[in-house]
Amino acid sequence: MNAIEFTTELSGTSALPIPSEIAAQLPKAGRARVIVLLDGDADDLEWQAAACEQFLRDDAPEDAIYDSLR
Repeated sequence: MNAIEFTTELSGTSALPIPSEIAAQLPKAGRARVIVLLDGDADDLEWQAAACEQFLRDDAPEDAIYDSLR
């Protein structure tokens, strides 16, 4: 399976705009799986950051190397 990724602006209609340069890469026929990912709201981002902080809080000293990956 191949993946083509792009971002687009939703306008409140039932149509999902596909940029022309992306549309040119699509085959003329066949099946496709479509997955729509939406930007998370601020509450979700805050929750994720707090969960990560809590998860890493009680790390053993030898796991300190991973702190630079945040």
